[in-house]
Amino acid sequence: MVSSMVSSMVSEAKTQSPHHVVIVGGGFGGLYAAQALRKAPVKVTLIDKRNFHLFQPLLYQVATGGLSAGDISSPLRAILSHQKNTQVLMGKVIGLDPNQKTVQLADKEISYDSLIVATGVSHHYFGNDQWAQDAPGLKTIEDALDIRRRIYSAFEAAEKETDPEKRRAWLTFVLVGGGPTGVELAGAMAELAYDTLKNDFRDIDTSEARIVLLEGMDRILPPYPPELSVKAQNSLERLGVTVQTKTLVTNIDNDIVTMRRGEQVEEINAKTVLWAAGMKASAMGKALANATGVELDRAGRVIVQPDMSLAGHPDIFVIGDLANFSHQTGKPLPGVAPVAMQQGKYVSTLIQKRLKEETVPDFHYQDYGNLAVIGRNAAVVDLGFVKFSGFPAWLAWIFIHIFFLIEFDNKLLVMIQWAWHYLTFKRGVRLITNLEEEPAGNFEERRDYRTPVQV
Repeated sequence: MVSSMVSSMVSEAKTQSPHHVVIVGGGFGGLYAAQALRKAPVKVTLIDKRNFHLFQPLLYQVATGGLSAGDISSPLRAILSHQKNTQVLMGKVIGLDPNQKTVQLADKEISYDSLIVATGVSHHYFGNDQWAQDAPGLKTIEDALDIRRRIYSAFEAAEKETDPEKRRAWLTFVLVGGGPTGVELAGAMAELAYDTLKNDFRDIDTSEARIVLLEGMDRILPPYPPELSVKAQNSLERLGVTVQTKTLVTNIDNDIVTMRRGEQVEEINAKTVLWAAGMKASAMGKALANATGVELDRAGRVIVQPDMSLAGHPDIFVIGDLANFSHQTGKPLPGVAPVAMQQGKYVSTLIQKRLKEETVPDFHYQDYGNLAVIGRNAAVVDLGFVKFSGFPAWLAWIFIHIFFLIEFDNKLLVMIQWAWHYLTFKRGVRLITNLEEEPAGNFEERRDYRTPVQV
């Protein structure tokens, strides 16, 4: 059945030119898929609810004031402006019809010959979605700006607070989840409190800030080799971070984090709680399941075939974090950028080969290693054949991230800012934005005027 559908697709391409590839999602998977089709005899339509590509591995630096949002974001239209076979549409896909081969936007219906879905994941609170308001995660620019506001506002509030217990709560930061995001956030916040801000306040000593990293497993960075996890924890503790493993959060309410470690229950009074503990698939996973009957895993990810297509639908592909690809190791591939990049390139090659009535082998992920930064001169790198940490790993982390930034101006800006931060210990984007505005007239009403003022 699959072969007949593929043959139908090929013959259709011969009579209707060009073959239309619709890509939903402008993250690493979708963007790399579109770029790999730049010379193909196809029409490409890339749809994303945002008009920019976000370099998510550096999002934590926006959240801690190290970089601006624009430093790690690139307009999709600008990136793809030289691809004459590619159109970019800003919109949200709300449904699809695999029989009619269409995707529905709120104001438009688009037909496709091949569909690539790469919409990623969102935060997962394991059935406790009410925690989202008190413990935001980090997946979008808005998340990063919200976290930045919370972090810097906490220091500002502590400066004004006279009650010692309340001040301690403002200076206590809890991060839930010891994966790369949690580790990198914890390290950046420690450098912020103990170095960058240490001379900026008069009534508080920012070095008294307490940064607590909680991880449910027996070590932080669980996907990494145990020896690198130990080195990462040691580096965090040298920075001043309190690391607690085998610790499960059971409740977050009224600035109180309740956690359990074995039989022991503990509470931490913290005004700032950040979530980095889990992810769940985007809503497109459920939409695909409803439309095609494809199976989803417990996290809502789409279980794909060895060629990244859906069972019974060889013209629909799911890549990146939304895909559960377990054919290589028996376990889903990790939700990291290199996986999405390679899958985007693979699917684009597969589509082009099919149009020529050629075949390609099943997808195989080439793992080049993992790396995470802890702080200044501290990182861990696992390349498989070699593992190292410290200053060499930190340099490797810097150059790899600069290399994979999308546009040259972003590479240059980030490199210059990192060099300046390294020399001065400063973070240049310490802005508190999106504060709630006071009701109109309140300021006027509180002022003591000698003559009446019309408000």
